[in-house]
Amino acid sequence: MGAPALVILAAGVGSRYGGPKQIEPVGPAGAILLDYSIYDARRAGFEAVVVVTRPELATAFERIGATVVIQRLDDVPGPVPAGRTKPWGTGHAVLAAAPEVDGPFAVVNADDFYGRDAFTRAAEFLAAAHGGAGSGTFANIAYPLRDTLSAAGGVNRAVCRADADGWLESVEEVVDIRRVDDGTYAGTDPRGRPVLLAADAFVSMNLWAFTPAVFAVLRRGFAEFLRQASAGRSEFLISHGIGDAVRRGEARVRLLGTHSRWLGVTYPDDRPRVETALRQLVAAGEYPERLWQ
Repeated sequence: MGAPALVILAAGVGSRYGGPKQIEPVGPAGAILLDYSIYDARRAGFEAVVVVTRPELATAFERIGATVVIQRLDDVPGPVPAGRTKPWGTGHAVLAAAPEVDGPFAVVNADDFYGRDAFTRAAEFLAAAHGGAGSGTFANIAYPLRDTLSAAGGVNRAVCRADADGWLESVEEVVDIRRVDDGTYAGTDPRGRPVLLAADAFVSMNLWAFTPAVFAVLRRGFAEFLRQASAGRSEFLISHGIGDAVRRGEARVRLLGTHSRWLGVTYPDDRPRVETALRQLVAAGEYPERLWQ
């Protein structure tokens, strides 16, 4: 297989941030978080870049030389539910990129900073082939929960549980996670039930290493999602499609840790912290001040 591609999900509406945070300049010289992902990915051996976004943001990504793909609301088998305005979710966004991807690839969010080591881990996993382009063996580069929270409010995270050999057993979306007084973390599951989490629980920040076999997995999952009564107001996430496939035995996912530090902006108050961290990384020589000369 050739060099892997990088698929960047940039169609989110940023409701808690108050706007399209994926194009907010946070680097010392005005770089957006997506720029750092591309820089790190190319250092790790990724080549082609595909950005999945909304029509109104397409021109913002033309400067980076990526293939821009539009995630469309009407890209569904059947009519769009009345009143639907937001994108269908990250699982649907990966499917939107399928025509532009013909080999191994990694998926990331446009509004997250993952770090060089995380991309290296993904590239190494894909280079090992794991059965070839048709293999249903994937990987997720995960982070400890305590390192992915916001001081400004609750966050939603896909909590991953693996067996003793590091293979994913389940992935569950937990919403409104916050640190509580005793040092543990609490949120609620999709049914509104309280969930207590350990600080070192692994969570997915949507850095996945896939082969093209994932498209069949996600197409099946999206079709099942659309048959649910709640489909018109909810989202089909990567974690939903992959978690269901793991339970059915149709996919295997290696859970990989990383030495990298995650950074992200969920709320406006998160931005100064991210800007400071990026300035420190530049001062330490991890990144040039201007990523693209």
